[in-house]
Amino acid sequence: MDTNIAKTLTSFAAIGLAELNSKAAMLERLDNKYILPAEAFRPALERFSEHFDVLEIDGKRAFTYATRYYDDNELRGYYDHHQGRRKRCKVRVREYVDAGFSYLEVKLKDRRKVTVKRRLKVNDPANPLNHQAVEFIEENYRDIYSEGFRKLLQPVIAMQYERITLVAKEGGERMTIDTSLHFDAGEVSRAVQPDLFIIETKSARGNGIADKILRGLHLHPTKRCSKYCIGMAATGAVDRQNKFLPALRKLRLSGQ
Repeated sequence: MDTNIAKTLTSFAAIGLAELNSKAAMLERLDNKYILPAEAFRPALERFSEHFDVLEIDGKRAFTYATRYYDDNELRGYYDHHQGRRKRCKVRVREYVDAGFSYLEVKLKDRRKVTVKRRLKVNDPANPLNHQAVEFIEENYRDIYSEGFRKLLQPVIAMQYERITLVAKEGGERMTIDTSLHFDAGEVSRAVQPDLFIIETKSARGNGIADKILRGLHLHPTKRCSKYCIGMAATGAVDRQNKFLPALRKLRLSGQ
């Protein structure tokens, strides 16, 4: 992580995981994503300290996440997002490396364009998409879209990154800050420069305190900034990627 960003984080008050979840679980939310270099992000982070606390567990404030995304043979999860379809679903297994456990997560968009995230703890890491998991995906897809999921999933890309989580002191809003991203698909690996950050703001109306601070500094959201889609495009795993080119240009990816 950029050393100046790490230093700025020391000015934040700490909050524990249980209190964070009670204040702002944000499993249903409107979100905005920003790709920012450290020098542009630091002034915003300094202002965030007045309004947000930082998640701290056992003295740590940055946590390693390892995530594997699943899609079908036609990559319909990717192309539904690329084409901007309302009915779209992303399925992933996220390992919280520092804590030593994993969750199956299903992300969908409802009729209000609100992101709905449902998750199930993984009890069999060797077979995360077992019968129980498949039923969980089907149940939640049908709950949102009133039709069957009808996709046979397989792992398509893995990624790892460090995440910092902020929660508003008054609750009801949270923000994630991701850095040191690394994508692996097949034999292709790509990495994001460590002085670049993907910031995701999550609030009930999509215009929270963090968005107002960023906008006041003339920093604006990056459209079509799904880490799954960016990773698939960056590693050449897909044929069509033009909708994600603006985000890719900002990330300055390296690797082979």
